[in-house]
Amino acid sequence: MRLANFNTSTYSNRGMALEEDINVTNKYYLDNDIAVIYKKPTSVTIHKAEYPGPHEAIIREAYFKTPSTTDYNGIYKGRYIDFEAKETKSKTSFPLSNIHNHQIEHLKRIVRHGGIGFLIVRFVTLEETYLLFEKDLILFLNNNDRKSIPYEYFKEKGHLIKIKYAPRLNYLEVIDKYGGLYDEIK
Repeated sequence: MRLANFNTSTYSNRGMALEEDINVTNKYYLDNDIAVIYKKPTSVTIHKAEYPGPHEAIIREAYFKTPSTTDYNGIYKGRYIDFEAKETKSKTSFPLSNIHNHQIEHLKRIVRHGGIGFLIVRFVTLEETYLLFEKDLILFLNNNDRKSIPYEYFKEKGHLIKIKYAPRLNYLEVIDKYGGLYDEIK
């Protein structure tokens, strides 16, 4: 199992590090019968493809069928979980342009119907990953006109998720610790 390398001076191959960490974590959860959480497939329509060989295809043109909702969903201890995962190279904030209005509305609907919705945001250059519950995201959006969420807000309202060996990014630990508080605020 390859662990994401956070002790390098270059960041060129980190674009998928958070997704990889979450996918490995979700496999651990599934293999150990802890939770069933999957990355949602992205629905695309292929318009142009080439077939250089009998078992090869190269997609030249494709379009998203519909706007995606969030990256991951599943079930844990009888509760539906739905979340978006994002990375930022900024040391000071998370740009709101990284999350779309339809994704925010989707998270609101999940919570309104009894599920748990949240963001997982990795500050790549700081080597820190935070879980921010939907309620805290909405609280920020309702009380600010900023185009980004300050890093300090994540430190105050978010929950730091430490990288470990197994599970690599134990975000369910945050759900276990703060899940009861989450129910009170719904």
